Amino acid sequence: MTEFDLIRRHFTRAAPNAVLGVGDDAAIVRPTMGCDLHVSTDMLVEGRHFFADVCPEALGHKALAVNLSDMAAMGATPRWVTLALALPRLDEAWAAAFARGFFGLAAEHGVSVVGGDTTRGPLTLSVTIFGETPHGQALRRDAAQVGDDIWVSGQLGLAAAALQQRLSGSGEALPADCLLKLERPQPRVALGQALLGVAHAALDVSDGFAADLSHILARSGVGAEVWVDALPTHPQLAAQRARWLPAIAAGGDDYELCFTAAPVQAAAVQAAAAHAGVAVHKVGRIVAAEGLRLLAADGQVVALERLGYDHFA
Repeated sequence: MTEFDLIRRHFTRAAPNAVLGVGDDAAIVRPTMGCDLHVSTDMLVEGRHFFADVCPEALGHKALAVNLSDMAAMGATPRWVTLALALPRLDEAWAAAFARGFFGLAAEHGVSVVGGDTTRGPLTLSVTIFGETPHGQALRRDAAQVGDDIWVSGQLGLAAAALQQRLSGSGEALPADCLLKLERPQPRVALGQALLGVAHAALDVSDGFAADLSHILARSGVGAEVWVDALPTHPQLAAQRARWLPAIAAGGDDYELCFTAAPVQAAAVQAAAAHAGVAVHKVGRIVAAEGLRLLAADGQVVALERLGYDHFA
């Protein structure tokens, strides 16, 4: 099998929402009139973002899921993606399984693969995604307002707990949902779209809740108070919240949405969540004094060793 055989067999599919898809020097796409175009790129590197023995189908799913999560954070409808692969060798069985995971999730969200690249090298995956929102309506990080409630979707800390277990080799029994969250995150695309016109600021939680919320605060020029006991997680982790708090508040790889909305929008937020089929939880409020304060039930400030993941720390 050659490089081009691999592309034709496993990565060339019909692209019904593109003018021209895979097979030429560049794709041709036609954005929807009246919409703004969103573009985001993510890389996944073996040994940094995933283990060498990860299931390739799960890896294909995650490679696209992390990009879909960026679209979800802005309320965007995902449309097209490009996929660049650096592979240490040609392995058809691996490629077929990876493609099943990648294209399966793409089909679920109506996304077309319209191009990319392959080369030989350490296993690295790079996906660029394109999406759309109605003109001027995107959810952004710089729109939080003093008095807003702070919300987060789903459950936090599960992926970080699974990663911690794997790295420690402890063999501790964790809920199956933890490994599922690490390897097959579910991007909250429908929730992001349902929050258009309801939420003010939003982002996806990828590097840790505290670190990512801090990006909203910095861009919006505001501060926040967060009640750590309100941060949603799996019941088994919640039962030992003090132990698992670093994973819940700062662990990363959650791919949930954190967003702010005016208190009068609480019912609309819950309606959006119900429409999307995902639970949301109010975990704090936006305040004028800049900075993030994590508060215990007694009002005392909770200190964390770190707020989130940093590739170069």
